[in-house]
Amino acid sequence: VQLQAFGGGLVQPGGSLRLTCATSGVTPDHYATGWFRQAPGKEREGVSCITNDDGMIFYADSVKGRFTITRDNAKKTVYLQMDSLKPEDTGVYYCAATPRGILSTLRIPSSYEHWGQGTLVTVSS
Repeated sequence: VQLQAFGGGLVQPGGSLRLTCATSGVTPDHYATGWFRQAPGKEREGVSCITNDDGMIFYADSVKGRFTITRDNAKKTVYLQMDSLKPEDTGVYYCAATPRGILSTLRIPSSYEHWGQGTLVTVSS
């Protein structure tokens, strides 16, 4: 199982970015996928996740209404569309996958076995 996250960059406040998590060895709808971020000096936090079987979605309160997670099973890819970005959204974003888990646990990093490398998102004017 391999995950590759990309799409980060420097964006001004109010701007948008779309992060991509490309997977191999994974059938996306058989795996729950999560997006996490880690700001300097802070713990890794769950941003959004989507369950494997029923496609239930979680968003952290800090991103609700601004971020959207979607999954393209044919392309084996999960996206995180980030709009109305704020400086506090700055951090390294990671995608992760697990073949098991329920929505209430999937916001926790330790629930995931497979991780991609991070992609840096910087929101600054």
